[in-house]
Amino acid sequence: MSFTPVVTAPRARIRRLTLTRFRSYAAAQIDVADGPVVLTGPNGAGKTNLLEAISLLSPGRGLRRTALDTLAQAGGDGSWAVAAQVDGAQGEVMLGTGSDGRTDGPNRRFRIDRETAGSGNAFLDHLKVVWLTPEMDGLFTGPPSDRRRFLDRLVLAVDASHGTRVNALERALRTRNRVLEDGGDNRLLGAVEHELAELGVAVAAARLETVQRLAAEIATHRDDASLFPYADIALEGALERLLAEAPAVEVEDRYRALLQDNRPRDRAAGRTLEGPHLCDLVVSHGPKSLPAALCSTGEQKSLLIGLALSHARLVSVMQGLAPIVLLDDVVAYLDAERRGGLFSALTALGAQVWMTGADPLAFAALDGAERFTVSPGTVQPAS
Repeated sequence: MSFTPVVTAPRARIRRLTLTRFRSYAAAQIDVADGPVVLTGPNGAGKTNLLEAISLLSPGRGLRRTALDTLAQAGGDGSWAVAAQVDGAQGEVMLGTGSDGRTDGPNRRFRIDRETAGSGNAFLDHLKVVWLTPEMDGLFTGPPSDRRRFLDRLVLAVDASHGTRVNALERALRTRNRVLEDGGDNRLLGAVEHELAELGVAVAAARLETVQRLAAEIATHRDDASLFPYADIALEGALERLLAEAPAVEVEDRYRALLQDNRPRDRAAGRTLEGPHLCDLVVSHGPKSLPAALCSTGEQKSLLIGLALSHARLVSVMQGLAPIVLLDDVVAYLDAERRGGLFSALTALGAQVWMTGADPLAFAALDGAERFTVSPGTVQPAS
């Protein structure tokens, strides 16, 4: 079994993570050096909360995607804060995000070196964060919306504007649906559909490009003997098929015409029945040529890990900086051989990796790790 190192790209590193009134922590601070970070403790101790805090140093709502008002420590005043001293793409920097708990203003704030930033997109200039959580285990058997959300996180790691475009697309879709429901003013519909076609093609093109780049990366590092089988991936959707055949400007015109023709049908359905909001990421077990949804649970887990590793390599190559990798309870259901294979792959990747698990012995083979013991409300270096 072999892994191709990505040692040419420098890596982003969190040097210090500080939490204030966040989830189960009234206050916590972790100082780390260069090795992988292992957080162990019983279920419910707060291990995932620490990874979630790091994931908030990126656009969006973090790895749990929960409402912001759930992030504050129970019984507090509703305020919370996450800060990290980072060695990133532009050198040492302090990144911070949080809320003061007020309801009469912005409910989340972002700071870079204590200066206000407009959104979490600004953090992408300094580091990328990618993650794998137990909630993703059903990715291949769940609805297409789960795979689109997963894909959009992949795209966002290499295209800082993608999240903004996706949000704008969703707003445009809601507007069109509402106008159709209200009777459908043709002039207003025309304006909305013009915007929708531009946004839809831009979102579809970004997804398609990322899938194509990721497929090429997988092919480059393909290892038939790997314990984490390579995946065959493709993007399935009407707009995506058009983009593979025609220039984006032409696809915009064709999609705009399709939206206009479909107004009666969409009005009856109460939603827009064609567009990138309905595409699907199709994944197959490469060595077996078997759809991922038909693979065993263990095979799906291994496929997902392999896909996450490939994406992290792609981010390293495209951005020139290895991302922060968060692996929540990933080793729990791996046998000793696959744990060893994962640790070797992570070492070859060269990224700073934060991992959680209940059993410290599961990480015994991980050389050079910095180990911390987590208990409710506290995190301490392991003895």
